[in-house]
Amino acid sequence: MKIFKYILTVAIAAALTVSCDNDDDFTGEPVTTDFTGTFTTQDQMGRPGINTVFGGTDMNKNNFNVTTPSSQLSFQPSFQNQIEDYYAAYSNTAGTTLTYENNILGLDLPTLTTALSIDVLQVTPDAPTSYFTSTSNFLTGRAIEDDVIDVSLILLFGGANGDRFTSPTNLVSDNVAIEPGVSTSTFPYLTPASF
Repeated sequence: MKIFKYILTVAIAAALTVSCDNDDDFTGEPVTTDFTGTFTTQDQMGRPGINTVFGGTDMNKNNFNVTTPSSQLSFQPSFQNQIEDYYAAYSNTAGTTLTYENNILGLDLPTLTTALSIDVLQVTPDAPTSYFTSTSNFLTGRAIEDDVIDVSLILLFGGANGDRFTSPTNLVSDNVAIEPGVSTSTFPYLTPASF
């Protein structure tokens, strides 16, 4: 039996060795990629979580994902309705009527949902890269350590000062802290995972 296992192991190893190909060797010939055919967008995520949380029905979310950003403004009313529904639900929990209050950037709900409904990440080359640090520096890109979920919650539920709903239930944070030292100044910019 031992000999049979040995022969089987050698045969499998030989088969794997013969079937493997070291295809990363440079042959000197240019590599070409064929882009012919029809391609379709399946998903997009300029701003993480926005469509997931405010898209409404699965069908609406899927439609949003395949819509080009230049046509996504048509989703603004459904985003706004979803946020108003969240406020209504929280009002029932809190036992009082609560409505959206202009946020820390001074944006009213229609203006905010208009900005959010276009799923692109703006980049401002002449400003610090930040998802949000101040009213004069917001949505100018996204740094690795930006807590985009907390920023989104602050803009949605934080009101004029960014802290409107912190008690008894904190709605302006997911309470997941950014791990200190997760980024470096050299590629690949993330520190190795720790276990």
